[in-house]
Amino acid sequence: MDLLEYIELVFTDYTLRTITMGTAVLGAICGMLGSFAVLRKQSLLGDAISHAALPGIAIAFLIIETKSNSIFLLGALISGLVGTFWIRGITRKTHLKSDTALGLILSLFFGFGMLLLTYIQKIPNAHQAGLANYLFGQAATLMEADVWLMTVVTGISLIVLLLFWKELKLLLFDSDYTKTLGFNVQFLDILITSFIVIAIVLGLQTVGVVLMSAMLLAPAAAARQWTNSLGIMVILAAIIGASSGIVGTAISASQNNLSTGPVIVLVAATFVLFSFIFSPKRGLLFREIRFRKNRNDLELHKTLSFMYNIAKTHKNISHPHAIKILNNFQGFSKRSLKELADKDYIQLKRNTWSMTEAGFNTASNLYDQLTNQNQ
Repeated sequence: MDLLEYIELVFTDYTLRTITMGTAVLGAICGMLGSFAVLRKQSLLGDAISHAALPGIAIAFLIIETKSNSIFLLGALISGLVGTFWIRGITRKTHLKSDTALGLILSLFFGFGMLLLTYIQKIPNAHQAGLANYLFGQAATLMEADVWLMTVVTGISLIVLLLFWKELKLLLFDSDYTKTLGFNVQFLDILITSFIVIAIVLGLQTVGVVLMSAMLLAPAAAARQWTNSLGIMVILAAIIGASSGIVGTAISASQNNLSTGPVIVLVAATFVLFSFIFSPKRGLLFREIRFRKNRNDLELHKTLSFMYNIAKTHKNISHPHAIKILNNFQGFSKRSLKELADKDYIQLKRNTWSMTEAGFNTASNLYDQLTNQNQ
């Protein structure tokens, strides 16, 4: 299937259109809200909440004894919120840190959920078939109503973010200062955490319990590499998340036996890897380029300073000196000499060098700065 055929199918095939729109909206809301989780250093929160939602799905099935995605999501939401407030209670009432509380709740709720799923599988009831799909997700089960629900929640989330933008921004970077200004820090914390829980619950059907945290964190982690602005980061994370959903769905639809959820997560991970390598400010590639440039500049300055100490012993600073006099200097290389000549700091003539006035003045300033720093 080529690109044109896929685009045509998106507009003509109900299932593919629904999945594509659903994953795009899910990626956008996850990227948008995941930015706050990443900046608050609560990366494990998404993993804990997604795993904490599993018992809610199982208990909802045991109550209604039939498959209903809306009831399952409600149960997951309640279970996720309970797990979230347990995490908050543990960190506030005990001496345990947040990472320990997250690990405890994740293990406890997920273990309980798996126990309930095992019990449900042994019940002679045909309706429990496919319940385990919530572990890894099954995007093909998305309905148009699910997409509309995601869209409404995304819109509400965006409105809330805009209304409380200043307060949430202060909370991210200095919660103590936010409290001194008279803002209700606890309310803001519960507000943003609740929306993160809702976003995670909405994504369980598509991506699943196990992979949902990656969907929440990967777009935000990728966006963080490109900017220091919170607003730009949120927008970028939403775009990356939506793009991951669309591209992942396209790859899954064009190939046989590829689950949509894992493919979306792998696409999001590709965005993260690309950002880690190629982002101009924080990327590994540009960091290595800056490191090599700084090291090269340091070698040039050391070589120029060494030449300056030789040139200043003569009345005429342009007095020629043999290049071999530099052989015992550690920073000397033919490349550094050429670069100094290109900068018009020295002049090269066969096997000799001489310092120019511009090079002498530059080296004198460097020497004075170094002397002042040592003092």
